[in-house]
Amino acid sequence: MDLQQLRDGIDDIDSGILELFKKRMELCRGVAEYKRQHNMPVFQGGREQQIIDRIREQTADSELEAGTAALFTSIMDISKILQNRRILADSPGYGFTVPDFAGAERIGCQGAPGANSETAARMIFGDKQPIFYKTFEDVFAAVQSGELDYGVLPVHNSTAGSVNSTYDLMAKYSVYTVSEVCVEINHCLAAKDDIPESEITTVYSHPQAIAQCCDYLTARGLKTAEYGNTATAAAMVAESSSDERIAAICSVDCAEKLGLHIIARGITDCALNRTRFVCISRELQSAPESDAVSVMLKIPHTEGSLYRLLTKFYVNGMNLLRIESRPIKDGSFDVMFYLDFSGRINEPSVKALMNDLAENLEYFRFLGTFRNE
Repeated sequence: MDLQQLRDGIDDIDSGILELFKKRMELCRGVAEYKRQHNMPVFQGGREQQIIDRIREQTADSELEAGTAALFTSIMDISKILQNRRILADSPGYGFTVPDFAGAERIGCQGAPGANSETAARMIFGDKQPIFYKTFEDVFAAVQSGELDYGVLPVHNSTAGSVNSTYDLMAKYSVYTVSEVCVEINHCLAAKDDIPESEITTVYSHPQAIAQCCDYLTARGLKTAEYGNTATAAAMVAESSSDERIAAICSVDCAEKLGLHIIARGITDCALNRTRFVCISRELQSAPESDAVSVMLKIPHTEGSLYRLLTKFYVNGMNLLRIESRPIKDGSFDVMFYLDFSGRINEPSVKALMNDLAENLEYFRFLGTFRNE
C-alpha cells in the first residue's frame, strides 16, 4: 500500500472508533442517571482498575500496553467527567456576596506611598487612601482578622514570574480573591543626590524589581541588596547619608514624591513590564463581571495524575489561565498547585467541576473569582 492508502485506512478506523466512543458515552449517561437515582458516587476505583488490568492483558503486545492503558484511562476519565456533569451540576453552589469596593473603608497594601501596590489599589478603589503594612503577611493577617476590608498584593510579573510569597500566604490564610488588576511597571534607578552610576555602592529594592532589571544591573556591575518593597527601599535611600552613595529601584512617581534624583529611567529588561495584583477579602465575594476562578489543590504521586487533572478542564471546555506550584513546607517534596481557569462560579459546568475536584482530590480549596483582564 502507498501512503495515501495507509492514511485512508487510518481514517476509516478513526471513524469506527468515533462511533464506538459515542455509543460508550451514551451508555455512560445511562450509568450516570442510575447513580443519580440511587445516590451512588461517580468514582469507583475498583471497577476502574479492573478495566485497566483487563485491557493490559488483552493487548498482548508489551510495546502497546502502556499506550492502551493510557487510552482507556482517558476514556474513563471523560466518562466520569460527563457523569459528574449530570450528577453534580444541580448540587448546591457556593454562597457569596457582591464586592462593595465603593463602600470599602479599610484597604491595605504592603510598602509605602508611591509603591506599585498603591497604584493597584487606586485602580480598584479610586481615591481611597490605603493603609500601608510592613510585610505581605501583615496584610493577609489584617484581612483575615477583619482589621481590613480588603488587601491588595502582587501575584505575578510578566518579566520575573510569580511572587512566591503571595502564593504561600494564600495557603496559610483563610481569604478569598475577589478582583485582579494589571499595573504597568516603569522602574527607574534613583539616589539621594545626582551621582554617577560608577559611584553607587549598592542598589536596594524588592527581589522582584531586581530580577526585572537584571540585564541593566549586570551590564554595569552594580551590587544589589534585597529590600521589602520598592517604595520602602526608596524611602530608606531618601533618608540615608549622602556619603553612603546608595540607590534604589522604584517607580518614577515614587522617586519624585521622595525628592530623589532619577539617574536612569526605563531600566527593566523588557519594555513591556507588567505586574498582576490580587485583591483579597475575608468573605467569599464575586462580582457580576467575574469570569475566572482560582483554586488550590494537591494531587497524588501517581502516574499520570497531573495529565488526568488537566483533562477535566479540557473536556469541560475551560481554559487554564495560569498554573503554579509551590512546595508544601512540611519536610516532604509534595507540592501545592494553584490554578486559574475561565468560567463563572454559578455556571452548572463550573459547579460540577468544583464538586468533582472537592470530592476526588486529596486536598482542594476554592480561592475565589475575578475578572480576567
